[in-house]
Amino acid sequence: MADTQTVTVGDLARALDARSWGDTSLRVTGAAEPSATEPVGTDGGTIAMAMAPKYADTLKPGSMAILAEGMDPEAYGLKAAIFAPRPRLLMAGLTKAFDPGPEIAPGIHPTAVIDSTAHIGPNAAIGPFVVIGADVKVGANARIASHVSIGRGSSLGDDIVLHPGSRIAHGVHAGNRLILQPGASIGGDGFSFVTPEESGIEEIRRTLGSREDIREQHYTRIHSLGGVEIGNDVEVGANATIDRGTIRATRIGSGTKIDNLVQVGHNTIVGDDCLLCGLVGIAGSTKIGNRVVLAGQVGVSDNIEIGDDVIAGGASKIFTRVPAGRVILGHPAVKMETQMEIQKAMRRLPRFAQQLAKLQETVTRLLEKTEKDT
Repeated sequence: MADTQTVTVGDLARALDARSWGDTSLRVTGAAEPSATEPVGTDGGTIAMAMAPKYADTLKPGSMAILAEGMDPEAYGLKAAIFAPRPRLLMAGLTKAFDPGPEIAPGIHPTAVIDSTAHIGPNAAIGPFVVIGADVKVGANARIASHVSIGRGSSLGDDIVLHPGSRIAHGVHAGNRLILQPGASIGGDGFSFVTPEESGIEEIRRTLGSREDIREQHYTRIHSLGGVEIGNDVEVGANATIDRGTIRATRIGSGTKIDNLVQVGHNTIVGDDCLLCGLVGIAGSTKIGNRVVLAGQVGVSDNIEIGDDVIAGGASKIFTRVPAGRVILGHPAVKMETQMEIQKAMRRLPRFAQQLAKLQETVTRLLEKTEKDT
């Protein structure tokens, strides 16, 4: 697409593969909500995202907007419009066109510390106080913001964007177009500890809850010798963490998107094109298939397998294997339709309790009457 400072309605429509209407020569300087746009001036203006009538009602005459197919731009007094056959997909293209990304000057900032054995690809932009360790490889067109660190022997592909304060430990290997949001941490040690004797945790797993002899226990670290392997087009949210493996690598498949404050435990394998939403926690050695969606606050136990195309609703707790294609919900997670029936039954419990109390009263009266009659 042309530079966003000179892009026109026509340019934008062609880039988004969408139909346009009106004066397509008008300059677009950015995007805004319908109520925040103004009539287009001589220098152009912002384009409103008004892809439903309830949003379009606040448009100002003389402005320009993105509308859903079937909406009438003349009815809103617009000068120009772009029609979105799939509004959210078009919004993705529009926001990408106007997102400048982090402000990082081209070249390497003088305060950056880069080991002499590191290889930095062409057209890099590396900000202040970045630290890049020995034998690191960074591909072309990297954008690395301030206070990022990359550990020894890690390799990253082309077109990466590392936001301020993100951390990559040693032995991490990632593909092209990796995005790390601020504070993301890749390759920290796994949470692995062992006791000299059987631990209380091991005991209750074996006995399903009973304790025989409670005594002092001291934990010894199991060191993490594996790394982290990340595919292409992966994004990791702010303050999310991916632990390195114990022996083999923790793996994240291509196209997977990880939200803020997600924890991926050691040795976990996550497939391609998964969505892990905010506050998801995945315990170690779990295998997750392709195109899996874990909604916010989902918890996954260790050493289980989740099949392809599973969708887990918010706050679900997954303790056992989930077959491919299943939609689950609840604590513990079960089929969504089963969980809905459980919820309906729970809402009926107060009424059932009242009915049971009345039934008990009736039975008591009948027994008392029977005793008197006999």
